[in-house]
Amino acid sequence: MFEALPVIAAIVLFLAMSLRVLNEYERGVIFRLGRVIPTKGPGLIIVIPVIDRLVRVSMRVLTLDVPNQDVITRDNVSIQVNAVVYFRVAEPVRAINEVEDYLYATSQLAQTTLRSVCGGVELDDLLAHRDKINADVKTLLDGQTEQWGVQVSSVELKHIDLPQEMQRAMAKQAEAERERRAKVISAEGEFQAADKLSEAAAIIARHPEALQLRYLQTIREMSSESNATILPIPLDLLSTLTPKSKSGSPA
Repeated sequence: MFEALPVIAAIVLFLAMSLRVLNEYERGVIFRLGRVIPTKGPGLIIVIPVIDRLVRVSMRVLTLDVPNQDVITRDNVSIQVNAVVYFRVAEPVRAINEVEDYLYATSQLAQTTLRSVCGGVELDDLLAHRDKINADVKTLLDGQTEQWGVQVSSVELKHIDLPQEMQRAMAKQAEAERERRAKVISAEGEFQAADKLSEAAAIIARHPEALQLRYLQTIREMSSESNATILPIPLDLLSTLTPKSKSGSPA
């Protein structure tokens, strides 16, 4: 009985040192005597003490905050841009073997890629076509991290910080654009009004009695808006007092 105790104690100690539990979102990259073996997990796995070395790799989507980057756009405007990158490890073995620290490497690559893409476009395109910029950064970044076993899900620009001088210039430009639109709309209204007035004048010229009706309606509107006494004058009397132009007179 007592002779079996050392054996039982050795087995218990071996199991305590070799058993590992990996969560559902984790995978285990095991190096056995320095050589990698197939990935283990999730669940209960056995790691041989001294011989095996376990490296846990999370398979969940990771969020990387890209700090403010000083960028000069193609039209020579200095701005600061920051972004957020969503990525995950697709191949744990390559993520451990191909790069020393895939988190740090992805962070540095995201910063340089963001500066490169934003520096190749003009400020107006950067502000108006943010989705295209996100897609370009994601494509370039994913193409580089694919060899590390890292898959980039999406890239989103969070904030574009413009200098105060540029903000004031853009505000003036927007104000001038609104004034231009107001003037164009007003001119179009005057043009349409003149067109309708010319049509109304042509109708009155064909039907002189319409002028009399319009005259009476105008008097009625004036009398309703003010308390002054209005004495209407017949249009026939005005036409007799107005001298008629002589047609065919020599110049």
